[in-house]
Amino acid sequence: MSFKGHRMTNQRRTILEVLKGTTSHPTADWIYDEVKQKIPNISLGTIYRNLNLLAESGQILELNYTNTQTRFDGNPSPHYHFICQECGRVYDLALELQPQLDMEAEQISGHRIDFHRLEFYGICQECLTHDSPPN
Repeated sequence: MSFKGHRMTNQRRTILEVLKGTTSHPTADWIYDEVKQKIPNISLGTIYRNLNLLAESGQILELNYTNTQTRFDGNPSPHYHFICQECGRVYDLALELQPQLDMEAEQISGHRIDFHRLEFYGICQECLTHDSPPN
């Protein structure tokens, strides 16, 4: 099996399995720790190279947010995210895509819009629970 001129190595397959097995949107370091349990001699550089190839081929998403480490998503289909400003966790939102935003932005700007990416920022339920004062 190959993608974009590269064959699917055991390392890439394992990285992809780890990513598809979590909804936590992990960092490369977290992925490295998980993959190292299955492939003990893998290097962090190999993880980064393979994550870049998987992202370029559209098999995963690379999520870059201001002031946080790059995170990766095993679900490459278009969807929205929520980023907690307290703990930094990233969550998928079960919110229907809004394709009309592309058309509206195109009409207003005169630019050709291919897609949009939308993130919501706030405080997650877990942090709200921990931060709430005792009764």
